[in-house]
Order: sequence, then structure tokens, then C-alpha cells
Amino acid sequence: MVDFTIAIPTYNGEQRLPDVLECLRSQIVPEPLSWEVIVIDNNSCDRTAQIVAKYQATIQSDFPCPLRYAFEPRQGVAFARELALREAHSALVGFLDDDNLPDEDWVAAAYAFAQSHPQAGAIASRIRGEFEVPPSPEIKPLLPFFALTDRGSQPLRYDPRKPLLPPAAGLVVRRSAWWACVPSQLILPGRVSGDMLAGEDLEVLAYLQRSGWEIWYNPAMRARHKIPARRLEADYLIPFFRGIGLSRYVTRTAGMSSWERSGATIAYIVNDLRKMLLHWWKYGRKGRSNLLSTCQWELLKSSLISPFCLWRNGYLKHSKTAISTSDIRLEKLS
Repeated sequence: MVDFTIAIPTYNGEQRLPDVLECLRSQIVPEPLSWEVIVIDNNSCDRTAQIVAKYQATIQSDFPCPLRYAFEPRQGVAFARELALREAHSALVGFLDDDNLPDEDWVAAAYAFAQSHPQAGAIASRIRGEFEVPPSPEIKPLLPFFALTDRGSQPLRYDPRKPLLPPAAGLVVRRSAWWACVPSQLILPGRVSGDMLAGEDLEVLAYLQRSGWEIWYNPAMRARHKIPARRLEADYLIPFFRGIGLSRYVTRTAGMSSWERSGATIAYIVNDLRKMLLHWWKYGRKGRSNLLSTCQWELLKSSLISPFCLWRNGYLKHSKTAISTSDIRLEKLS
């Protein structure tokens, strides 16, 4: 039996994976806790597989746990996470993105918290940003969208009455809860090459929370999120916020009955139009030269067209099985 599994979904991660694996190599894990690491190659076209094979062949002897490799040909992190859950040998699975660097006691802190909170279906880490270049003051209001989570130094349960949930980076889930509550096919598969559609995190956590499982924030699970300079540039940020906006129909209305969904869609369209008018009133044409206001406008515009875009592209064919998330946000999305 294995007590804890770390799954690392990655796409073209040959440059990023070694840093994550080195952090895991230096984990301080108390005996007799047994753990493993699985790299989920999400259809990479670089040397990701060779990097893992090199670690297995040359470093496995002093790696503190078994290191495994699995290939998921379906593009999208939702598919990679599903495969990780099937491949895991433990009841607890901790997800690290290939740009997440956990502190040396992350495994021990995650396992201990899960043991002391048996009703926790998911446990979020304290994630701080490690920026390649300092973000400009102009775009600092956008940083909560970058899977950065700092809700203080005390554990916190996410209130199911409030529209707030953590990102999946550094998230530990209980496999029994996932299999019991989360459908085998989500509406949103996650970002893929050429498509920045987001929101798969919210679907999973909403299923868990609305089924009675608790969602917790554990500040003892500390990790760094490496953010390259290109992610702070307009060429990345504008499609990034477009993808968040386009997913909002799912996070707003999933699980509603047909008539509830129709009414809610109309209400959201009216509210989005109101916000767009206020935004235009505040910035006018000058907003087009301001990156912050441009990203905010892209988010509002994409939220408005979200139901039409998702329907046209076939994402909503499984929407009848989804549970309502009441416009749940990733941390401070507003």
C-alpha cells in the first residue's frame, strides 16, 4: 500500500520538470509514510518522456520514492488528472503543475492534514508567486488569476455559501470522494494548445463541495508558482482572460434545470452588459491602450458570449449532468 501519490500533469515540460523533481527528491517525509510520484505526460511533443526516463535510470537509486510515467493522449489537464487518479496506488493524490515547486515538507504537511480532516475532499496549498520579472504596478490587480493562494497563516474551510474556491495547483484530493462525486466526463477539459478555455478546477471542486465534502486551505502546504515573463505580456494575458470569460457559462449555470438555466442566462447577459457599459464609461477609448483595462474588457466580453461560444463548439452536450457552481470563482475573481 502507498499512503500518498503526487501527480504531475505536464505538456511539453522538459524544461520545467527537472526543477519539480528536484524539489520532490529533497522532500523530508517521516517514516513509515509511503509515497510515489507519477508524471502524466499530456501528449507532449518534446523530450518530456526522455527526461522522466533519465531520472528513472540514473537518479532512481537515491530518489526517495518510486517515480512512474504515464501517457495521456487526450489533450487537456482534466484528462491528465483523471488518468492520474486511475494510476495512483494511494487514497490521497496531490496535484502539482510542472511549474509548482513544493517546500521540502509539502508531502508531510499534506498527508498529516488529510489524516486530521477526514471530511476534507480537497485541500489547497499556500501558493506564492516566483516571477521571472517583477510584475508592473499596472497589472498587479490581475495577479489573483495566476493560481496564487494566500489566505493567511491559519487553516481555513471554504464556505459552501460563498462563491470562492481555490485553484487546482498544489491541490490534494481524496480519491474516494472524486470517484463518488465527479462525473467521468467534465464539460471543460482545461487549456490546450491554441485554446485558453479554463474552469475545469471549478467543476471538480463544485461537485465535491456540493456533495458534502469539505474544501480546505492548509497554509502548511507551501509551494512556489514559477511565472515566466511572457505570462505578464499582452500576447499571453489577453487570450488568458478570454479563456476565463468563455468558461463562465459553465461555472455560472452548470447543474441548473433548463428553465433555471434560461432565466439565469438572461440575468447574466443583462449584468454583463451593465458591467461593460460601466467599463466603457470609466475608460472609454483610452482603455484600449491600458493592459489592465484591456484584460478586464476581454473578460467581460467573453463572459457575455460564453454560452453561445460553448454551445457552438459542442462543450455543452454534457451540461445536464453538471452541478451548479453559482458563479464560483478561482480565488478573487470578481
